[in-house]
Amino acid sequence: MERIQPSIRVRQASVLPLLAATACSFAPAPQVPQPVADLPETFLESEGGGDYAPLEWWRDFEDPNLDALIDSALVSNLDLVEAVARVEQARAQSGIAWADLFPQIQAGADASKTNQPSNTGIGGAFRDLTPDSTLASPTLDRFDFTTYSASLGFSWELDFWGRARNDGRAAVADLMASRADLDAARLGVLSETISTYFQIGDLRERVGLTRETAEVLEEREALTVTRYDRGLVSSLELYQVRLDLRTAQASLPQIETQLADAEGRMAVLLGRYAGRIEGLLGEMLDPVQVTAPIDTGIPADLLLQRPDVRAAAERFAAARFRVGARKAQLLPTLTLSGSAGRQSSDVGGLFDADQWFTNFIAGLTAPIFQGGRLRDNVKLAEAQYTQFAAAFGRTVLTAVYEVEISLKRYEEERRRYGLLTSQQEEAQASADLQSRRYAAGVAGYTDYLDALRTLLGVQSTLSAAGTDLALARLGVHRALGGGWTDDDSQPVLGFRPTDAGHEATR
Repeated sequence: MERIQPSIRVRQASVLPLLAATACSFAPAPQVPQPVADLPETFLESEGGGDYAPLEWWRDFEDPNLDALIDSALVSNLDLVEAVARVEQARAQSGIAWADLFPQIQAGADASKTNQPSNTGIGGAFRDLTPDSTLASPTLDRFDFTTYSASLGFSWELDFWGRARNDGRAAVADLMASRADLDAARLGVLSETISTYFQIGDLRERVGLTRETAEVLEEREALTVTRYDRGLVSSLELYQVRLDLRTAQASLPQIETQLADAEGRMAVLLGRYAGRIEGLLGEMLDPVQVTAPIDTGIPADLLLQRPDVRAAAERFAAARFRVGARKAQLLPTLTLSGSAGRQSSDVGGLFDADQWFTNFIAGLTAPIFQGGRLRDNVKLAEAQYTQFAAAFGRTVLTAVYEVEISLKRYEEERRRYGLLTSQQEEAQASADLQSRRYAAGVAGYTDYLDALRTLLGVQSTLSAAGTDLALARLGVHRALGGGWTDDDSQPVLGFRPTDAGHEATR
């Protein structure tokens, strides 16, 4: 951690408690991958360096219709239901791993009935030992006895080398990684819902504009045919107008198909069948275009905000603990076991205080030869540790890159949207001018139709650019790790005070 710049040293120290957690075990000393230690102080493309607030970041789009869709997706999306189940699965696996620290206690009751010849078993043994005694010629030909017993037994492997503790800590880290995966799934669903919403709005707008363009071209064709019949225009102009009309008409089915596809994808995101979301989408969508800069914070914030970074950090920590657990398996283990209870030849005797028995065993076992399995397990864990360290560093590098490129894309889309907005204003002014000139009788109607067609084309381009701008803004939020989580379940690289206390008590 010595190479971290002073301005981000404190913040990184606050988000890496799990990586710095100490343990009396054979786990490797906590390390921070080099890309994490070398995080830059700022984003190169950032205009707003204020603190980024990831909670309910989608309200930055200032669209109540979008807010309602997201609320529905968070409740009904089946990908999130599946991700929640994976968290519960990891929680159960964590409990299973920690169970190895405690004695295994079981109660038992049994009844047995034995009927055997007297010259076998213990009776035969006595006869062989004392052939001249009366035991050699027993008066009983057979032994017949019944035994009832009730006992409480236990077995316990002392975790002297920390094998169970390390496996438990690794399982806790896996649990936190699964929580981060849930946040990543939630972020993905939110992003898909938002992008699909803007695509639907754009496609609906383009369907309407394409129909208007086709109507204008139909009127333009009719006027051109009339002028062609009078010899006022050439056949080339007539063919060009018809070509433009057919192009507009041919593009309409394609756009309508894209619209149906987008609405179907939205239905799946909302956990519904296609065609059953009219009440949520409404008839009119008017997405708001927000062009203000986004406060990005600093790169170190990504260690908390980005769920994929948190998940990578947790899996890196889990791999470290598993190295310690596998090394502990190379050493001797001390096991205690025993049982205590009552035993009698009849059921009533089980309640007699004198009919008790005990059985206690202590065993020390050491691995001598297992064909190299244990040492290869250590090598496997160490290789996985190196693998997850590289994955953690790569994830951080990728996160910073994605923020930088998304900020760059958003800036370019803002500039492009501004230019197209100016172009629309010019096209609108041209259409208004031609309308006034036609009303004054100083220009032909065809000039007005041409200006109107140009305006519709610019509006269609601007609509698509608005969607690109919204998706670019969404890309910044997604790269920054904007997600929705409850405050009390927000992990800090998978380590929370409640989990620390829980682990300490074990």
